[in-house]
Amino acid sequence: MEHQIHQGRNVKRFREMLGIKQEVLAFDLGDNWTQKKISLLEKKEIIDTCLLEEISKVLAIPVEAIKQFDSEKALSLISTIYSDTPTQEYYPNYLDPIAILVELHKEKIILYERIIKEKEEMMNRLEKLI
Repeated sequence: MEHQIHQGRNVKRFREMLGIKQEVLAFDLGDNWTQKKISLLEKKEIIDTCLLEEISKVLAIPVEAIKQFDSEKALSLISTIYSDTPTQEYYPNYLDPIAILVELHKEKIILYERIIKEKEEMMNRLEKLI
């Protein structure tokens, strides 16, 4: 039986690697999205291609990364690379996809955190007015 790639789980992996919360992804996808809908989406094995394209734009990663990333193969490759060397110092950060993604999206992560903080402050002010 062929191993099926779980696209929802991949969305979750990339979102977490980028430090993006479900609420922020929902906000970026538009008014029809909520944190709960993102949570349900991340449980789906197959996601509609049009939606995957929207998500890939928001996360700034190729749609094929979501469709094809296989954690089992990645772990196998990593274990092969590191088992052949006495120390990890021979393999700099460019082999660490998580470090690369975080570095590429650091400014975006800071912006998202600021947006969430401002939204919370605005909600607190509105609650006081009511």
